[in-house]
Amino acid sequence: MTPTRPAPPPGFLTIGRRVAIPVARVSLVTAVVTVALLLAAAVATLSLGRLGIPLADLPGALTGGAEGGDAFVLERLRGPRLAVAAGTGAALGLSGALFQTVTRNPLASPDVIGLNAGAGAGAAVATLLLPGTLPPPVGALAGAVLAMALVHLSTGAGFRDPGRLVVAGIGVYAIATAFTQYVVYAVERDKASALTAYLNGSLAARSWEHAATIWAVLLIVAPLVALVAPRLCAAEMGDELAGGLGAEPARTRGVAVVLSIVLSAGAVSVAGPVAFVALTAPQIARRITRGAGPHLTLAALMGALLLVLADLAAQRSPVPGNLPVGIYTLALGGAYLGYLLTREWKRGTL
Repeated sequence: MTPTRPAPPPGFLTIGRRVAIPVARVSLVTAVVTVALLLAAAVATLSLGRLGIPLADLPGALTGGAEGGDAFVLERLRGPRLAVAAGTGAALGLSGALFQTVTRNPLASPDVIGLNAGAGAGAAVATLLLPGTLPPPVGALAGAVLAMALVHLSTGAGFRDPGRLVVAGIGVYAIATAFTQYVVYAVERDKASALTAYLNGSLAARSWEHAATIWAVLLIVAPLVALVAPRLCAAEMGDELAGGLGAEPARTRGVAVVLSIVLSAGAVSVAGPVAFVALTAPQIARRITRGAGPHLTLAALMGALLLVLADLAAQRSPVPGNLPVGIYTLALGGAYLGYLLTREWKRGTL
């Protein structure tokens, strides 16, 4: 008689006979729903509007059968823009989840503490003051590193004190923004106009080169995030307990901050400093699942969904002038930031 294979324990996903991965059912359901919504938003992005690809023709276009106007929309107009939006949103969501986890602070996102502003300043220098000398992604990374170094030094306690972190981050944000405005003022007017749109967070005129850049960053960083993820769960419990569990909190915090910086710099280099996606995506993922843990995959999926939806709104908005996508994320995220600040103030953490 052939022995029956035992059923997997509840809460585990089995792969073969030797691998069992713990999976919370609510997290799995949320991920599936988020992916479905993301696919629906992608279809809407490609098909809506006067230049949209008809739904009946979309499957053939996606499998290589696009011709004429459909080929132009898919290959030049909306396809690259959609790929950049999804990749940038995922990078920002993952970056925010890493930062909020290691600092145990819901306000510690790249937007609030000046990381994105520093990356934007570095990209502005590379693009306008040193054109052809320094690639924009390298400039963005250098600006992000410098901004985080200033925050780290200004708090006097690294990234451990939530109140000091927010105050120092706001200061660094102001300095980076002032420097960027100086660059805008110093360059020629036509270049300054293009830079202004970029600094608001823009997905207009994106190319497959931009898409390749952000997805390459994700493919390189994601495996490293997966390696550090188990220690991040312990880091949420505090340095003393995490150290007792062998999680090496100081090293884990340093690695997570570096990965967050790389993700944010990659996102800023292709889309500009898109506001508040990194702040809101991890929080939405955590509140939907109502569970402990960094929820890194869900934060990335939620970030991609938020930015694709915001870009869809930007493209379909009746407002003249084709406002940058960052204006829409700023409006949504600014309201959410106000809510978080009020809640943390009432709890006495600010």
